[in-house]
Amino acid sequence: MRAGSAAAAAAAAVSAAASLATGLCMKTAGGDRSACAQRAAAQRPAPSSPVRRSARPPASAPIRSRLANNSRIVGLLAQLEKINTESAESDTARYVTSKILHLAQSQEKTRREMTAKGSTGMEVLLTTLENTKDLQTTLNILNILVELVSADKKFGVKARINGALNITLNLVKQNLQNHRLVLPCLQLLRVYSANSVNSVSLGKNGVVELMFKIIGPFSKKNSSLMKVALDTLAALLKSKTNARRAVDRGYVQVLLTIYIDWHRHDNRHRNMLIRKGILQSLKSVTNIKLGRKAFIDANGMKVLYNTSQECLAVRTLDPLVNTSSLIMRKCFPKNRLPLPTIKSSFHFQLPVVPVTGPVAQLYNLPPEVDDVVDESDDNDDIDLEAETENENEDDPDENFKNDDIETDINKLKPQQEPGRTIEELKMYEHLFPELVDDFQGYDLISREPKPFVFEGKVRGPIVVPTAGEEASGSSGSSRRGAAVQENVSPRGEEGDRKPASMDVAKEDTKDSGRTLQPPLGDESRTVSSTHGLNNDIVKALDRITLQNMPSPAAPGVKKDYNLPLTVLTCTKVCPHVATCGNVLFEGRTVQFGKLCCAGVETEDDEDTESNSSVEQASVELPDGPTLHDSDLYIEIVKNTKSVPEYSEVAYPDYFGHIPPPFKEPILERPYGVQRTKIAQDIERLIHQSDIIDRVVYDLDNPNYTVPEEGDILKFNSKFESGNLRKVIQIRKNEYDLILNSDINSNHYHQWFYFEVSGMRPGVAYRFNIINCEKSNSQFNYGMQPLMYSVQEALNARPWWIRMGTDICYYKNHFSRSSVAAGGQKGKSYYTITFTVNFPHKDDVCYFAYHYPYTYSTLQMHLQKLEAAHNPQQIYFRKDVLCETLSGNSCPLVTITAMPESNYYEHICQFRNRPYIFLSARVHPGETNASWVMKGTLEYLMSNNPTAQSLRESYIFKIVPMLNPDGVINGNHRCSLSGEDLNRQWQSPNPDLHPTIYHAKGLLQYLAAVKRLPLVYCDYHGHSRKKNVFMYGCSIKETVWHTNENASSCDVVEDMGYRTLPKILSHIAPAFCMSSCSFVVEKSKESTARVVVWREIGVQRSYTMESTLCGCDQGKYKGLQIGTRELEEMGAKFCVGLLRLKRLTSPLEYNLPSSLLDFENDLIESSCKVTSPTTYVLDEDEPRFLEEVDYSAESNDELDIELTENVGDYEPSAHEEALSDSELSRTHLP
Repeated sequence: MRAGSAAAAAAAAVSAAASLATGLCMKTAGGDRSACAQRAAAQRPAPSSPVRRSARPPASAPIRSRLANNSRIVGLLAQLEKINTESAESDTARYVTSKILHLAQSQEKTRREMTAKGSTGMEVLLTTLENTKDLQTTLNILNILVELVSADKKFGVKARINGALNITLNLVKQNLQNHRLVLPCLQLLRVYSANSVNSVSLGKNGVVELMFKIIGPFSKKNSSLMKVALDTLAALLKSKTNARRAVDRGYVQVLLTIYIDWHRHDNRHRNMLIRKGILQSLKSVTNIKLGRKAFIDANGMKVLYNTSQECLAVRTLDPLVNTSSLIMRKCFPKNRLPLPTIKSSFHFQLPVVPVTGPVAQLYNLPPEVDDVVDESDDNDDIDLEAETENENEDDPDENFKNDDIETDINKLKPQQEPGRTIEELKMYEHLFPELVDDFQGYDLISREPKPFVFEGKVRGPIVVPTAGEEASGSSGSSRRGAAVQENVSPRGEEGDRKPASMDVAKEDTKDSGRTLQPPLGDESRTVSSTHGLNNDIVKALDRITLQNMPSPAAPGVKKDYNLPLTVLTCTKVCPHVATCGNVLFEGRTVQFGKLCCAGVETEDDEDTESNSSVEQASVELPDGPTLHDSDLYIEIVKNTKSVPEYSEVAYPDYFGHIPPPFKEPILERPYGVQRTKIAQDIERLIHQSDIIDRVVYDLDNPNYTVPEEGDILKFNSKFESGNLRKVIQIRKNEYDLILNSDINSNHYHQWFYFEVSGMRPGVAYRFNIINCEKSNSQFNYGMQPLMYSVQEALNARPWWIRMGTDICYYKNHFSRSSVAAGGQKGKSYYTITFTVNFPHKDDVCYFAYHYPYTYSTLQMHLQKLEAAHNPQQIYFRKDVLCETLSGNSCPLVTITAMPESNYYEHICQFRNRPYIFLSARVHPGETNASWVMKGTLEYLMSNNPTAQSLRESYIFKIVPMLNPDGVINGNHRCSLSGEDLNRQWQSPNPDLHPTIYHAKGLLQYLAAVKRLPLVYCDYHGHSRKKNVFMYGCSIKETVWHTNENASSCDVVEDMGYRTLPKILSHIAPAFCMSSCSFVVEKSKESTARVVVWREIGVQRSYTMESTLCGCDQGKYKGLQIGTRELEEMGAKFCVGLLRLKRLTSPLEYNLPSSLLDFENDLIESSCKVTSPTTYVLDEDEPRFLEEVDYSAESNDELDIELTENVGDYEPSAHEEALSDSELSRTHLP
């Protein structure tokens, strides 16, 4: 409500009192018209004064003179109350109310005083309003009430208690033709209707019908009255009772008819506010099922679609387009996902089925139950009269309270709980040989007790894209750094291996112009970029396939990494390259489809030669060891156990990824992209004949055959970490994609990784992933999906790049059943949509949510690090912590420096180094956590002097992948048990959660032997915030974030938990201290961070979250994050640990005051902490607020008060850059 318009209405009403008097005569039955005219003449004020001052009563002067200025309103109210009791003449009441109106309009203090607790101002005014027969007094009081609205948030409740609702409503009913009187009444009714109880009460008294007597077709008259009436109607229709009443009386059709009329006649767009008001009323009435049905029956979808398309050309009409879009999205008939079941396509039988929880419900669900059924509108059948009043209408931000924050001090205090007896924990002794080894007989650097001097050539950390697995047969521990072992030549057996997809020259081959010098550590490859590796080659390249796979432990099959992978199977005759034959490799046929067209040369000179006239791609092998080995990767994949028994390898995982040599900025979102995409979705309903609706990929149908038509894209996800369940062609170049649920679950759809082929260049392909569940995503804030092109890789660009335009994330029309939403009905899925123009014809491309990092990649990575390290300097062990549910090994890595000698003092120093315990990848979809861990491992294993100093300072125990099964099978969040493993740390089940059970056991063992880790950190990824940051645990900060008085917390707490994050904020460009939080929430009590802090007793227990999107501060501000930055963060974390050692050793170093000024930091970071932990979105992610809200939701738009002069509106440069948000949307802090 605008105070200016109210004041103008009041002034106009005062000046026109006589003209309105003839229409008042409201409480006099059969009033005499001549008497009314005489009274009007007597009440007409003098031209120079808005009120008649000659009627001032003599008694009022002494009272007013005795009162101080700040109490004048009290005196005036006292006079008005006296007038009411004595039935004084109307002139006196008119004078007093005009003075009160003047004070209320000009002084905020007066308005506060009149609405203050204990004030009787409202009662006095309403009593006068009810009793007066004077028009001017009535107008004065109405306008006073309008002024008081802004000063009292409980105005509507007080108005109902004092009987103002019926008084105001009766005034409107009796004076419908007196528009100047009706206007302030409607302004009050609009405020009353904001309260649900008031709205229902007014609806019962016919206010909805009354509003439809005021609003009508296009007219140039009384536009202000029309606008307020529509605002009032929109507020009233938010009540389901009133909405149903409006539907029953056919008012939905009436509103659409009126809207069309105003749309057609308002050619100069001067009445946009009225058109917006009609849409707001439609928006309110369609909140109920009946309203949506009436809207569809009245052809509302087509009406709003056509009118909104006509408005697109005029930027100032965007609020109409946006509101129309919201209404159409809401009314779009909800569809079920085109799936037989929302459970995963893959089934894994659990050894133990939980008694309670979502997994138990899944197993107990009768087979005949349709778990995809659309129940979106069932929640509208509740008794509509059950609407209750929310008396607390205060601003929620004023008294913010998060019930999820733990406030029980006793629960917050860390209490070390052994959990298991020391006898049970002895099972972990063999994983800590560094605590007992005396290193007798080891080839150490020196046998003399002298200080260690770093020797040798310093090299940077090895940086290459992937990693691998040890053979599942070697399930026991293996001592790699401690035991004397033969040295591995840098260009030895593994170093000489060549990728099968390329011709590996035996001598240096010059590139024809493109030299690839990736940050692959010491690896440097030169790849030919010629015409020969073009369309036919890439068209032929489908994928790498493992067939006839024997058991990994098959007798007689000896693993020999020296065997070259040289033979390919070609099913298409390539005009440039001779056909290759089939040869057994390691007991399997390794099929690369048509990749042989690239011409792979054998290692043995007497074997097959390439007859291709095409200039071959070549790889120049580096002098030092590399971390990626394609042949080794194939070997490891053979031993990786997946539920679908994958027999294919994705090309990016086989060949590897190197960071591109260019920066990738956060994508600027084009204006209006979301509403454009939504409009295209709505066209599916309006123009159904244009929809192809053809299935082109389906995991649920094993007999499905891929269409052979040339213009249809081909899809595949049957490889490690792949996730794509079904693809439906919607239009010629548009596809709906459905993701697979986590195994033994029916939700958690976010991670995707799939292959696309058969594309044509210059065509814009639109991809819609239609069953996402999170309510918002960084895809709305500049994040792009990742694409890997095989053609680009063969042309010396083997990297994942950010790709896609017109990207947005929004609620769609596919309904989630209550089975998938934890009993909640009416939930919808969300769509990620992006458009891609492929650069090459018939390329093979891969798309992923984030940079893939498979389990086999990790195992390869660890084997290469193990083979490359210097055993005289680095103590490196790779043990098996346990086996997963599907029989994959969970690696445990120990890294530290070898002792200088086997003398007693050196062995003591070795054994007494503090422990650092690190873990990662408990959530499979957070692949960035693995890239950070890769950076940590490479730094720890490097020859950098700082890394050596770090190894001499600590013993690192690292579990680099806590959820191997989830990673292998393409899950987003869960393990094969169907549960989030980061919610199982309190009571892990050894049968269902073995990796968590044994990782916690390691920590419990360290606590039992009095060797608590100095730091525990669990690496995660964050999908809805930018930068890298940490969550820690603090009692005081938790209490400070509640409404309780912080001084009442007498707990003495060491502030050291802030040291490491503070250090990282100084040395790591991607790290953001202001995003860190140290609050302990109830919903996180079973996470690793809280359990290790509370039960194990590690003060510095953290979760380190890395963005999936990019950074909005520091060196990388405005850039999307890549693997280079993630690996750098892992290395910087190590440097931070070294600085932490120095800061925590005050005898050797002086503590910088800047790093220890924690009190100010605590105050600065006292931001609100929220936790939207629900059944479906049970995350480690608090809600976030961006500067611009792109509204992924379909019905959470803010109502906008637009300026009156909309015709003169010119958007600012900033507004030009915004997306679909309405131009005057409130910016979030």
